[in-house]
Amino acid sequence: MVLRLGLLGAAAIAPRAIIKPVEVFDDVEIVSMAARDRERAEVFAARAGIATVHDSYDEVVTDPNVDAVYNPLAISGHREWTIKALNAGKHVLCEKPLAMNESEAREMADCARENGLVCAEAFHYYYHPVSRRMREIVQSGELGAIRFADAHFQNIVEETPDQIRYRIELGGGSTMDLGCYPLHFLRHTFGAEPEVVSAKAGTVHEHIDIEMEAELLFPGGVPARIWSRMNPAAGWSSVVNVFGDRGRLKVVNPLVPHREPHVIELVTSWGTRRETLTKRHTFEFQLQAFIDAIEGVRPMPTDAEDGVTSMRVIDNVYRAAGMKPRGQI
Repeated sequence: MVLRLGLLGAAAIAPRAIIKPVEVFDDVEIVSMAARDRERAEVFAARAGIATVHDSYDEVVTDPNVDAVYNPLAISGHREWTIKALNAGKHVLCEKPLAMNESEAREMADCARENGLVCAEAFHYYYHPVSRRMREIVQSGELGAIRFADAHFQNIVEETPDQIRYRIELGGGSTMDLGCYPLHFLRHTFGAEPEVVSAKAGTVHEHIDIEMEAELLFPGGVPARIWSRMNPAAGWSSVVNVFGDRGRLKVVNPLVPHREPHVIELVTSWGTRRETLTKRHTFEFQLQAFIDAIEGVRPMPTDAEDGVTSMRVIDNVYRAAGMKPRGQI
């Protein structure tokens, strides 16, 4: 049986996040799409080999030839079009972060449950062996009692007229676009939701955080720190550090280990061990997990319920920094 996908929009991430991964699978195809600009959609579809271009998102989510929808729209479009797709009987793979805030994410998770459908948040990194190995080491006890952890993600995000990450009404901000990753890294590494102790933001245009640093406290009294930064001078970097009383773990580039050099470094009394794993694309692993969830093989850990937790922590980071959650300004 072939899984038939519908694509919402012509987002820049779509070619690497869904179009290229689909080419690896014989039993998945993208059958239709739509974008705000019909002409742009037709050009995009021709390049991607998508047969049908609809006039509206509504026509994609109600297309009887579509089994599941990929939603890479601006964050402000996640709740509306994910819920419409779910109510039309389609499974949904929605880009991160799942929603503008916890309340929206709760609506989406409830809708997925009520319809008995898969609604997953596209934290692609989670499904790669590098991510799994990071969790295995920490949870194995090899580091001993965990004393502290920190994680960050910074990227070059220039402010241009069409850059949605600088537009508050579309869910802009460093924490939404970048900071959601280090939060997710640590939440899943420890398998728990942290308390947000404090946060400090650097802002532009009053409500857009171009950088954010937050102090967290995980169950068992484990302190942690996350930070994110988006500006032209920042460069690209993604690192996780976990310190225990018997060792230290450093994971360089858990985010896109298929694209940038990655390494897992474990330092204990036994010495230093470094590992590099497969460079197969994170998005391919994610698509396989999505297929498995739809077929009932196993649920996706990054489902909509997990997205609710993510958004609750993100909302609390904004509040701790003296800012309002997205969608509440």
